[in-house]
Amino acid sequence: MKRLNWRTLNDTINSLTEEEVLALLNQEREISKRVSMLQRLHQRYTALRASRERIEILQEAIRP
Repeated sequence: MKRLNWRTLNDTINSLTEEEVLALLNQEREISKRVSMLQRLHQRYTALRASRERIEILQEAIRP
């Protein structure tokens, strides 16, 4: 995969799935290791993961 830059990341990050963001995060961890990119990718990944987990938890809830 091509090396990310800020412009490309900002243009695409909101349309990526949780799995795609995780793949980019792991790629950045292995290859470039840029702190700012790692932080941004991790922020987006955790937001997507938290949203998914919240939906899963709320599906088990009893609605009044």
